[in-house]
Amino acid sequence: MKRFGKIWLTPARLLSVLFIIVSSVSLANEPYKVLRSQVITLKEPDTGRVYPLYIKLPRSYSKEPEKRYPVIYLLDAPYSFPIASGATRYPMNSGNMQEAILVGIAYEKGAKGASGRVRDFTPVRAPDWKLQTGNAAGHAAFIQNTIFPYIERTYRTDNKTRTFVGNSLGGLFGAYILFSQPEMFTSYILGSPSVWFNDEYLLSLSATATDAPVKVFIGVGSLETHAAGEKQEMVAGAKQLVNKIREIPGANMTVKLHIIEGARHSTAFPTTLIQGLDWIYSQSR
Repeated sequence: MKRFGKIWLTPARLLSVLFIIVSSVSLANEPYKVLRSQVITLKEPDTGRVYPLYIKLPRSYSKEPEKRYPVIYLLDAPYSFPIASGATRYPMNSGNMQEAILVGIAYEKGAKGASGRVRDFTPVRAPDWKLQTGNAAGHAAFIQNTIFPYIERTYRTDNKTRTFVGNSLGGLFGAYILFSQPEMFTSYILGSPSVWFNDEYLLSLSATATDAPVKVFIGVGSLETHAAGEKQEMVAGAKQLVNKIREIPGANMTVKLHIIEGARHSTAFPTTLIQGLDWIYSQSR
């Protein structure tokens, strides 16, 4: 018999205590994983670039084999995917928000720093940028011609319901798609869009008319201004973008601007994301 603190233990009980301690240490060393998620990679045929995709299935997916789900596509996957997973967990599981498949699109595998992000999210070459810019059309084609077909043949998707989520340069990229091929997604969440890029090039683009129903949610922090110490006037840019979207010909375009009080560029996105998804997918209104 051994003494454990003030308690005397038999050999059998001592083994049980040691097993619990060892098991607890083992569990503490396991990395955190997002439930029902996986990471796969897809190659862009034209360039050979490889992109990881983070994919999470809804809780009811395996229990309802006949059900099809909308898909929420998120740029900046290493940042946005865990936020989206955590923020939607309760609303979707409780029935307050329509369940959806989450697909996070990460940056080109092996790209250094922000190089792949800057290249893929910007719509035109900017001569004063050191990093390569201007591959938005190519990246949109990769999403449409490679990512969409893979997701839609692998999972039970509602092909008529796709949501785009992008922040900062990702918001710029989403607005570019909205203007050039608005029906690529049925809804758009544009966080703090970088309208300022290349002397507000985005605002000079002609917008493609559409009669398809499209919802656009734009979120920006109230402190994303020069006066608050930010480098760019993001609030003014967001308002200009809203005005341009409202001028797009067609009767079914709905746009909402949400200015997040007290938020800066570095903190606005999580609120933009969940408020935008609630506006699009809420089942409790």
